Amino acid sequence: MAIPRLTPILPLDPVPDLVARCLLGDRRAQYDLYKRYAKAMYNVCKRIVGHDAEAEDVLQDAFVDAFGNLHRFRGESTFGAWLKQIVVNRAVGCLRTRRLPLVSTETLDNENFDRAEEGEGIDEAQMQWDVERVRQAVARLPDGYRVVLTLYLFDGYDHDEIGQILSISESTSRSQYLRAKRKLISEL
Repeated sequence: MAIPRLTPILPLDPVPDLVARCLLGDRRAQYDLYKRYAKAMYNVCKRIVGHDAEAEDVLQDAFVDAFGNLHRFRGESTFGAWLKQIVVNRAVGCLRTRRLPLVSTETLDNENFDRAEEGEGIDEAQMQWDVERVRQAVARLPDGYRVVLTLYLFDGYDHDEIGQILSISESTSRSQYLRAKRKLISEL
């Protein structure tokens, strides 16, 4: 007697069901979605705003926005990508309400940086830094530098997208990224 070969059943992605239940007003589904995404989205907030308490506030506001506008989620991307866009927009908005410019024209005019190619003269393969030391150095960067650097390196946005999010030009995003990178390297 041959033993039937069973194929493993892969678990289905529960997110579409949770989203559908949220649209019907299911609070438990909202809580489940929150638990699923809160930590990752908090990390996005923290990298952008740079402060724990503000990151928590931004996170809560972003989830309120997401649940309030869930009817606008069309499923053209994953729910996580859609939520991340809300989180990034909220975090950038938080920086703007601090009334600190994301890109200071004065800073751009006063700093004397070479327009060298990205990474010129830097052997990044040999840089072996402690993760915590890098995280702290990133947190000490000026807001404009930190936001562009984290959106580009950690969140995967390109300079055109960053420009749209921050209402700056693509070239300003690129120069802010290069300056942030140089400043971070000098800090470390």
